[in-house]
Amino acid sequence: MIQVEGLTKYYGPHKAIDSLSFHADAGEIVGFLGPNGAGKTTTMRILTGYMPPSEGRATIAGFDVFEQSLEARGRIGYLPETVPLYKELTVWQYVDYMAALRGMGNPGRAERVDEVLDRVGMLDRADSLIDSLSKGMRQRVGLAQAIVHKPDVLILDEPTIGLDPRQVREVRELIREVGEHRTVLLSTHILSEVSQLCSRILIINNGQIVAEDSPATLSNRLQDTTRYFLHIGNATPKEVAKAIRGVAGVSEVYPTEEGVEIVADSQIDPRPAVTATIVQKSWDLLELRHVDMSLEDIFLQLTTDEAVAEEED
Repeated sequence: MIQVEGLTKYYGPHKAIDSLSFHADAGEIVGFLGPNGAGKTTTMRILTGYMPPSEGRATIAGFDVFEQSLEARGRIGYLPETVPLYKELTVWQYVDYMAALRGMGNPGRAERVDEVLDRVGMLDRADSLIDSLSKGMRQRVGLAQAIVHKPDVLILDEPTIGLDPRQVREVRELIREVGEHRTVLLSTHILSEVSQLCSRILIINNGQIVAEDSPATLSNRLQDTTRYFLHIGNATPKEVAKAIRGVAGVSEVYPTEEGVEIVADSQIDPRPAVTATIVQKSWDLLELRHVDMSLEDIFLQLTTDEAVAEEED
């Protein structure tokens, strides 16, 4: 549904994005991550037809975003980080107006507006002026206008910003439902949101894609050691750390408040030797589990290392 090939954008001499190439398929929710200034917003503005690229091309549902702009934009629902709303309109009037702009005619448009407002929890505020709404409510109105025309592709920039925890949960569930049959490109700074919603992530830094894969696969690729968490019931973390330090396969040991973190050589599984040591000590083994690299760790490693490398160059 989304196909990007060699996309580049200059702002004067500054290259905001550099030869980006990626895709997102139907029924896929793709997380689009990167630090501030990495090129996320520029990319989304090009995909939605707000600005042209300097080089490269992008297609939405097979339509070129500039050569076939109207066809492409008609298949996109876009929620920018700051939603442009007409404050003098009521909630219902605004969503109906946006539906009409996208070519939705009667009969059926009014029913669709009611359905979408109900989905985002704003039907009871349909007659309220947008000017009277809180930031979180305005965000939900912005989401309603993005999905009212049943787009093939949904591009969301910080969709849960300003929402309370209950609203965040509801919007995430809505994104999951939409993503079952459509393509969703989701940009957010809430990394836990990506873990819960996205089957694949793209990480952009300094205008270039530095990683593209599922969170689990990225973790395995970037992790040159294996980590375990160990919890013993009748010994302190310091006692346990002292006992297993030097056990075959154990490279480093870190006692924590909850237990012990073990860093192991990826070539040797330390669990048999660690378990044998615990049995010899007559300790109660409550937990010994593998610890995956978190999405936060992946993000920081890929973006921070790139920045440090550039400074050293």
